[in-house]
Amino acid sequence: MPVKLRLQRHGKKGKPYYWIIAADSRMKRAGRYLEKLGHYSPTTNPAQIELDVDSAVKWLQNGAQPTDTVRAILSYKGALLKNHLAGGVRKGALTEEQAETKFNEWLESKKGSIDHKKATLSEAQEKAKAEKLVAEKAVSDKRAADAAAAAAPEKEEEVTDVAAETATEEVPAEEKEDNKEA
Repeated sequence: MPVKLRLQRHGKKGKPYYWIIAADSRMKRAGRYLEKLGHYSPTTNPAQIELDVDSAVKWLQNGAQPTDTVRAILSYKGALLKNHLAGGVRKGALTEEQAETKFNEWLESKKGSIDHKKATLSEAQEKAKAEKLVAEKAVSDKRAADAAAAAAPEKEEEVTDVAAETATEEVPAEEKEDNKEA
């Protein structure tokens, strides 16, 4: 029975969520599986991956073939490295303790790089948020200045209109006086 390590899709349309499974290659994508090894959520940055590394290594040693995406996930989580180190132990090139220390060192360096990526992403988000706030403030200030400039000529026009009305009212009053004398 040819066994594949592959993804089984779950979740809603547009929001995928995958199980990492070991299944008979002749089964449907969403069909029966032999063992669930973990899950993978690609919608977050960085992607959330939970994987039982020991079970994945066991399936790899028994001849299971991973798909391209699952191979990348196994490499990311260190299952392929652990399988490689286990092969070295079987051949006598390494001891069990040496293989375990190499794997733990690799996990620590990987954790550091993931933490660095998360920090970089959060800094980029904060910077983008600050730039957006500055741009919105500039637009708001410009809008307020335009409104103030539009209101100032209206006041000048009102003053001019009041002076003109006063002048027109005075002229007819003088004319009336002139008319009375005549």
